Amino acid sequence: MAETAFLDGPNARLAYAFTPGSGPVVVFLSGYKSDMEGTKAVHLEAWAEARGRAFLRLDYSGHGQSGGVFEEGCIGDWAADAQAVIEAVTEGPLLLVGSSMGGWIASLLTQRLGARVAGFVGIAAAPDFTEDGFWAGFSEEERTKVMEEGVTYLPSAYGDPYAVTRRLIEDGRDNLVLRAPLPMPYPVRLLQGSGDEAVTRETLLALFDHIDSPDLRLSLVKGADHRFSEPGNLAMIEAAILDVLGAPAA
Repeated sequence: MAETAFLDGPNARLAYAFTPGSGPVVVFLSGYKSDMEGTKAVHLEAWAEARGRAFLRLDYSGHGQSGGVFEEGCIGDWAADAQAVIEAVTEGPLLLVGSSMGGWIASLLTQRLGARVAGFVGIAAAPDFTEDGFWAGFSEEERTKVMEEGVTYLPSAYGDPYAVTRRLIEDGRDNLVLRAPLPMPYPVRLLQGSGDEAVTRETLLALFDHIDSPDLRLSLVKGADHRFSEPGNLAMIEAAILDVLGAPAA
């Protein structure tokens, strides 16, 4: 496992782990309240290292080992954090692997990093969830609470309640990606489980429909949940990465 290193990012001191190797660099972008010590991130790092492939995982500000306060962050901050680490640590082509919110972050980075991006793998990708998930699902009372008091809390099936802040909602509106075509002129693979209770199939299909790619494929896995971390799921992620890279599975 690569050692954790740190750099001064745009919002806080940021933690990351980089494994050198051949490119494109596989960049794992984790989800909302998740971090680079999650099952998928650590598994894919070991998998990449065994194949001599460059790999980067990182913690956004307010997540994991990075500085900052989670409740003070937002999508724009976390995308800027990821971009800062990528630009400071890596060179050459990139394959972005985005899990849940990381799929939204990756979608933003495909626009900001331009020609450096050589492929995208989305795992239960959750673009625009602050607007189409949180805000759309709020009652009028919850909407009033978050806008007037600055925060409300939602239950989570995967840990502590989610803190949803007014800043998160308002910044999310500035970073929506499902309101216009998403040009991705390279291979794209989208993976999701049918048992995902956090990201709907409608979101998955909306992302599929908005991505403009010459090689776009979607896989919906019967029974898999939002974590998408069972052994068979991890093998599918590996296969998707190899497929995007045009590399043999063996």
